[in-house]
Amino acid sequence: MNTNDFVVSLDIGTSKVRVIIGELSNSSINIIGVGSSESEGIKKGAIVDIDLTVQSIRRAVESAERMVGITIEQIFVGITGNHIHLQPSQGVVAVSSEDREIGEEDIIRVIEASKVVAIPPEREIIDVVPKQFIVDGLDGISDPSGMIGVRLEMEGTIITGSKTVIHNLVRCIERAGLSISGIFLQPLAASSLALTKDEKSIGVALVDIGAGQTTVSVFEHGALVAAEMIPIGGEYITNDIAIGLRTTTDTAEKIKLKHGCAFIDDALEDDIFRVPKIGTQAEREVSQVDLAHIVEPRVAEMFELIDDKLKKLGYQDIPGGYVLTGGVVSMPGVLELSKYVLNHPVRVAIPDYIGVREPQYTTGVGIIKYAYQQIRRHQKEVAAAASPSNTNKKAAMEKHQPTEQKETVTDKVKSWFKEFI
Repeated sequence: MNTNDFVVSLDIGTSKVRVIIGELSNSSINIIGVGSSESEGIKKGAIVDIDLTVQSIRRAVESAERMVGITIEQIFVGITGNHIHLQPSQGVVAVSSEDREIGEEDIIRVIEASKVVAIPPEREIIDVVPKQFIVDGLDGISDPSGMIGVRLEMEGTIITGSKTVIHNLVRCIERAGLSISGIFLQPLAASSLALTKDEKSIGVALVDIGAGQTTVSVFEHGALVAAEMIPIGGEYITNDIAIGLRTTTDTAEKIKLKHGCAFIDDALEDDIFRVPKIGTQAEREVSQVDLAHIVEPRVAEMFELIDDKLKKLGYQDIPGGYVLTGGVVSMPGVLELSKYVLNHPVRVAIPDYIGVREPQYTTGVGIIKYAYQQIRRHQKEVAAAASPSNTNKKAAMEKHQPTEQKETVTDKVKSWFKEFI
């Protein structure tokens, strides 16, 4: 990998489209730019209007470009939803080298072999996640590179999604003038940032509560074993506030962000604000305690649905507890209420990078970190996701980097991800 490269993530949510620019410098990641825009054409995390979605993506990209002063050309994007399915897979190959040393080519071949499974024509493979490699019967290997063996096996999980959803996502991004470097499952990307190795090992539930949907993912023995989506999120809290206070949805959203509290015991009686009544010029005074009596039941219901979903999946107990992320969990009182309802250890995951230290950025930053991990693991060089707007700098870079080499780098990345796009 070059000393300085840019990796750009795109997180398309129900309420916001976020673009985050990460700089890869000396094997570390720095977040140097963030752009966001209001989501239009998105409902419950799904694209329902391509033209509006394209406009939202363009606005977010332009915002990030202005912050950093570069032109974004390539992005990594996350995908989630009820159309995602996980299924176990296994591949077996013979080690190809004469000295029987396992190389990157053998690892790629065994992953390709694991994809030879029956998949319905309306579905498409998004990713293959190795759980373990087995070399001549020795299992539990996370990276077989450099080992000596004759037979290489891999046990993993194939992630598939709806072709319609994937192709609509790709269409929107391409019409926004961008090229896709890779598509990743959002819970996997977020877990690279939000979860520790120990949590993934003993068993943990990652809960991402967004505006239109909640994604619940379970990790065990270091691997993703289940991912489900619940079609409920922060929008429902906003609607409850609008109905309860008889005001507009826009006003309810502003009140939620400024005065919202999900735990009645933590609400302040002296936090009083005025709320305009819909259809009239009249206003009424409301305290944060009054607002909490509207918010708490809805948030408690959300955690009850999460608990029920996990029990239906067969997880009566989560040893590592729950890790919360997403925009909704930044509301005061959510953490305290979740501990009470779920009766398990709960913590909130927040990116530890300047400028993005809020739960709503976990997925976007996670995509950057996950892409970096994939590139390093497969010893691939990433093509620059952005080109400097300064022509002198660009010319200098081209001078020190032969055209043939640049094309090789781009070809490597595109060949690795082309089957997912």
